[in-house]
Amino acid sequence: MARPSKLASMSIEALMKLRVEVEAALSREVDKLKSQLSKLGVIDVGGGRRRSAMKGRKVPPKYRSKANPKLTWAGRGEIPRWMKEEMRNRKLKREAFLIK
Repeated sequence: MARPSKLASMSIEALMKLRVEVEAALSREVDKLKSQLSKLGVIDVGGGRRRSAMKGRKVPPKYRSKANPKLTWAGRGEIPRWMKEEMRNRKLKREAFLIK
């Protein structure tokens, strides 16, 4: 391995080669550590992103339309059109639609 003081004097090709070597060494160490942790049962090394625990779960509605009680909203995502229109027309705030 090159010393840090010599890095400034190294050519681009030599630096690129050193970078590849360092990446390969780090990758080997990561694989070794993942293997050890999976044998211990500490982590699941399947990789990838985990799905949110709340994804796909139904939540009870928090808001109900004053004009049409069948229209409800759980309070997630964008405000529904019916609520925006009622808020604009009747000059209401979001709290007015809360289900008690």
